[in-house]
Amino acid sequence: MNDLVTERLVLHPLSVAEARQLVADGPERPVHWGPEYPMDGDRRAMRHLLDRDEGDGPGHPGVFEIRRREDGQAIGGIGFHGPADEHGSVTIGYGLIPSARGRGYASEALRGLLEFARAQGFARVKGDADHDNTASQRVMRSAGMRQVGQDAQVVFFETAWDGAVPAPLG
Repeated sequence: MNDLVTERLVLHPLSVAEARQLVADGPERPVHWGPEYPMDGDRRAMRHLLDRDEGDGPGHPGVFEIRRREDGQAIGGIGFHGPADEHGSVTIGYGLIPSARGRGYASEALRGLLEFARAQGFARVKGDADHDNTASQRVMRSAGMRQVGQDAQVVFFETAWDGAVPAPLG
């Protein structure tokens, strides 16, 4: 899979080897990792990806490292929680290092991921944020997702495309 490029960012799809390196976070860190990266959320997402038993089912649509185009520095991660369900829906997650927040990077990365999801033929992209996480809610709204519900803890968002047919992955 190729990098996804937006105006200011590169969304680099992580290989299994890169995911293992991110989880290990050993002394030999890539030069494009700043002191704040990776965060605990990045490691959890990679562990989930690496621990997942793919079997003969559909392939995982990807997890991406968010890098600034201007200097190549990794500033966060974005990706899918797993393959599409039987209705062509995927769920997303994302996070930025603290020093990169508040600059529109998360919304830009999410718009890029939504374009990718649509090009892959997914019917719907879902996301959620805790009620008190208004920054993440703003990110999803800014990227064009709409609020579709809430429960006692979480606000739910989605983007859907008419006539989308899930493309086989893997």
